[in-house]
Amino acid sequence: MSMQLSRLPGGAMVATASMPEVRSVSVGMWAGTGARHESARLSGISHFLEHMLFKGTRRRTALEISEAIEGIGGYLNAFTTEDHTCYYARVGGDRLDLAVEVLGDMITGSVFAADEIERERQVIREEILSYRDQPAQLVLEKLAAAAWPGHPLGRPVTGSPESVARITRADLVRHHRRVSAAGGVVFTAAGAVDHERFVRLAARVAKRLPASASPVAAPFRAGRGPVVIAHADPIEQAHIALGFRSFGRRDPRRFALRILNLVLGESMSSRLFQELRERRGLCYSIQSGSVLLADTGLFSIQSALDPANSRKALRLILRECDRLAHTSIRPAELQRARDAAVGQAQLGLESPGSQMTWLGESWLSYGRLVDPLHIERRFAKVTAAEIREVAHALFRPERIALAVVGPGATEEVARGWIA
Repeated sequence: MSMQLSRLPGGAMVATASMPEVRSVSVGMWAGTGARHESARLSGISHFLEHMLFKGTRRRTALEISEAIEGIGGYLNAFTTEDHTCYYARVGGDRLDLAVEVLGDMITGSVFAADEIERERQVIREEILSYRDQPAQLVLEKLAAAAWPGHPLGRPVTGSPESVARITRADLVRHHRRVSAAGGVVFTAAGAVDHERFVRLAARVAKRLPASASPVAAPFRAGRGPVVIAHADPIEQAHIALGFRSFGRRDPRRFALRILNLVLGESMSSRLFQELRERRGLCYSIQSGSVLLADTGLFSIQSALDPANSRKALRLILRECDRLAHTSIRPAELQRARDAAVGQAQLGLESPGSQMTWLGESWLSYGRLVDPLHIERRFAKVTAAEIREVAHALFRPERIALAVVGPGATEEVARGWIA
């Protein structure tokens, strides 16, 4: 893809990826702040703010915001993560001006009406409770709390019903001003887009952004593990999430970690899926994954199974982790994983939306636009020794975090499963 980058007066960045073969364009407006920038009292305020920017501006009602984009066949949404927030739209290339204008109106013209705040407070409460009713989601929230105890990263992005109830209109307005500071905002567009034209459109929005300083995230300092959290729930299965605290996204070992993940548990051909499901029939699904943040990360393995088999399953999981840490993988297995990583990288960037996201995450994560070809070449060069070394560094008792949600779950019993 053809990527271009410009800096606007005030510090906001503009990044584009031209895709002449498509007729649509995906537009994103990013802030480099998220849930990890929040105090305990205001936990969930970034997510609350995300909801509120859809609830009316000085020019449009909430319905008119939706109709402006959906009425032309487009799509409008947003998301909040631990370290950034994005508001985005996808429209036909000839409607780029409208998409930028609507998103800009939301970001610079929202009114935070008191009645809308109270309605959305209840909506978010229902959202939080819906996640608590999903054990597969709840166990991941508990895993984060175990991996990053006492830190904002250990709290749900949505906050809690109690913290959301405390957030006032003044809190929302103040937080919005801090996180929408021009110097921390990135405008991205991919698809049927001309860079210079998009720069001009973004500049109209950027000049209305505040010049205040963006919040600074508290660094994470790891303690000694393992940390175990159990939540008793009268359901049929035990949902287990085993995690290992890892390194940040700038660590050069991240490429080997990606290949390790493919080998260990990401797919149906992975070691964990083959051992626990195909050979032993212990579970319906099992999957590993990795989250890399600025200064820390988490490698996780998640499954749901008969509570009576939890200890056996965890022992098998830990055995496979130990094998990777002490035995080099076979050349054929390594080549399959490298090919899979390269193929996924290529397939993952075929849409304007994925390329728009790549631009925003690249700049906010690395301060530059990362060339996808560089990533593919790096995956293709990962060695068996690199995988063994990263596994040896990662799969250690002091890095363990374990969360269990299920019938009769207790921390004492769960600790025995990994002892």
